[in-house]
Amino acid sequence: MATYTESTVGQLVVERPARARVFEKLGIDYCCGGKKPLGQACAEKKLDVTAVVAALQKADSDRAAAERDWGSSSLTELANHIESTHHAYLKSELPRLDFLTHKVAAVHGPHNPKLVQVREIFIGLKAEMDSHMQKEEQILFPLCRKLEQGGAGAAASHCGSVQNPIRVMIMEHDHAGNALEQMRALTDDYTPPAEACNTYRAMLDALAVLEHDMHQHVHKENNILFPKAVRVEAELKG
Repeated sequence: MATYTESTVGQLVVERPARARVFEKLGIDYCCGGKKPLGQACAEKKLDVTAVVAALQKADSDRAAAERDWGSSSLTELANHIESTHHAYLKSELPRLDFLTHKVAAVHGPHNPKLVQVREIFIGLKAEMDSHMQKEEQILFPLCRKLEQGGAGAAASHCGSVQNPIRVMIMEHDHAGNALEQMRALTDDYTPPAEACNTYRAMLDALAVLEHDMHQHVHKENNILFPKAVRVEAELKG
């Protein structure tokens, strides 16, 4: 059990991506909160660490739930994957959710002010993520690719060190995580009331999927891509 409990939540998911499903089910943050040891994360959630470890062991043995081990991928592979998968998803889904949250807030907001709050939080999240993706695609990801090609001076000539844009990205990830937590709380864990119309239900489902994808997205950056870019830069500088 020591191997599990002494490892950080983020590292456990880096080693076995399928473990993310266990953490999501239990409400354990493995992306922005990925640096916490499993024991600490369980204590904060008042979870039985023995039961959590058992669930992780079951996930480890479930080959059907296995995913690609991104921990062994190159910086270029990771950056390309994040752009083509997670950024592409956000560019498609955020405009749809913009429409859904606006419509639901306009129709149901007068009777449920929490839906107006969801709309306001989403507007902020969308604006930040649109800017966030642009900075990654135009600045940080190209730097990562250049580092992998041996360009030790690439980051230094642009922003001093790759750690500087990474620091900004992590801060924005934290903001996004907080926004998602707030929307989940305001919607009772994305649970539709009995009288919810189809648009209302579609919005809740879309928000739940957004949260899942963002967890995977942020995990791959915070726990895999960013630390690897920092290591490569340090190695190049000698």
